[in-house]
Amino acid sequence: MKLMNTIKYILLLSFGITFLYACTNDEKVASTTNQSANSKTTNPNPFPFYKAIEIKPGFNFEVLSWGKGVDTLGGYLLLMSDSTKNNYKSISIERKGVILDAWNMDLDNDGNAELYIQFLVRKNVNDVNVYEFANNSFDKISFPGLNSVKGYEGNDQFFVKNGELFRSVPIVTIDSGKTTTLVKTLKYNLRGNSFSTSEVKAQQ
Repeated sequence: MKLMNTIKYILLLSFGITFLYACTNDEKVASTTNQSANSKTTNPNPFPFYKAIEIKPGFNFEVLSWGKGVDTLGGYLLLMSDSTKNNYKSISIERKGVILDAWNMDLDNDGNAELYIQFLVRKNVNDVNVYEFANNSFDKISFPGLNSVKGYEGNDQFFVKNGELFRSVPIVTIDSGKTTTLVKTLKYNLRGNSFSTSEVKAQQ
């Protein structure tokens, strides 16, 4: 009789251990499944664009964009950090377009940094927003567009050379059924928070 009881006890104990092991495995599978689902729904980078710009040690700007749904609509932030003076400023702006790049210049040589934010506003058409940080605040500077340029159909490019800002602009002309594309180069000048442009003549 004692032998039978011992065998029953061992069988019950084995069954209990097996049941607990199966439940633990089910919990692990459920936990792993939940983690996988969460990783799919959580975007590890909520900002479509981010760039840090150091002006000098301790004095930095950051540009970041956000927006859910249509990627051409949303907003962006300009952040200023001056850790040497414990001074921090920011500005939030609505955007219509995808931010492609951001950089800093001091085109008018007044000692105040300007931030240039380049957008793709539609298809292959670029634009730039300019903000100058002066008197402890961000001030927007109007940037000239290309609406009045006849034959402009996009594919323009901004570039910086020797501390100056340029833009290559393809101009399309049609003469007697023949299509010709001529690339003009525009140079931007900034004086008194006002931009002007001049065409750079190609060297012969």
